Amino acid sequence: MLYRPATRQIATGAEELVDAWRQEPDAILWADLSDNPPQAERGMLVDSFGLHPLAVQDAQRSRHPPKLELFSDHVFILLKGLGAASAQTHFEFETIQIAMFIGDRYFVTRHSGPSLSIDRLWQALQDEPSGFAAGSDALALRLSRISIDRYLERLLMLEPRLEDLEQEIVAHPRDEVLAELIGYKTNLRKFRRVLVYHVQIFQELLSDPPPQIHAERVHEIRDVYEHQERASSLATLYYEVASDLIDGYISVASHRLNNIIRVLTIITAIFVPLSFLAGVYGMNFENMPELKSRAGYFVLLGVMGAIATVLLLLFRKRRWL
Repeated sequence: MLYRPATRQIATGAEELVDAWRQEPDAILWADLSDNPPQAERGMLVDSFGLHPLAVQDAQRSRHPPKLELFSDHVFILLKGLGAASAQTHFEFETIQIAMFIGDRYFVTRHSGPSLSIDRLWQALQDEPSGFAAGSDALALRLSRISIDRYLERLLMLEPRLEDLEQEIVAHPRDEVLAELIGYKTNLRKFRRVLVYHVQIFQELLSDPPPQIHAERVHEIRDVYEHQERASSLATLYYEVASDLIDGYISVASHRLNNIIRVLTIITAIFVPLSFLAGVYGMNFENMPELKSRAGYFVLLGVMGAIATVLLLLFRKRRWL
């Protein structure tokens, strides 16, 4: 995407725009790359824009921690953006690498998979080309803001679901609820790890902006930093909430199990003396009390019933029932 300030128009195309950009000293170029042959891509980035080969190598890796690296003529920022598939599920963590190279008159991005954040910015600039006039540093900060907004959207979507799960734990604790909470906790742990890197990057940019990022951008940097910090705080908060809910589920399950065991224990305690009496009178001895009595059977049943009644009253008095 090539922006010409004189006409305030944008031209989109392929590598031929790089030559046009070189011939027009006031033009601004945004080159977005994805799914290209690594060697050809590396050669174009190094030769056409003078980017550092090691930075290009980091940008092409499928997995690399977010980082900020300063060079004499450009700034390299590597972020993790949410993948396009993350918008199609309730709460799922899938990241892609988003590499940004900020130069004097160029803005180069490289992403490892489909990026809704880049698509949104690309469409916004086509609708309003004047956004290019602020410079490549403004485009980088704008893309960073769009990316972190997607994180916030994902996190804020989780809050009402956690509230519903809390009610379900109390009313109807199920294994599916526990499995869902464990999944949320795993994804939130990944969120936290990524966002901690992002906060450090923009904190460093805020404290010591490089020459390629103009001084008037300090408010935009602070805005992105505050949103990164808020997302990090929310991820930490929801991680702790998910952990508390898991502990609560285990406590509720243990409490229900204790109640069941208590009832079974009481039943056992009642039937132990009754089983003892039944076992005694089941012995084959002739000289036993009430054995020859016509009312002996009913006397024994009465004694057994009295024992059971006394034990039930005793357990209820102690509030075990």
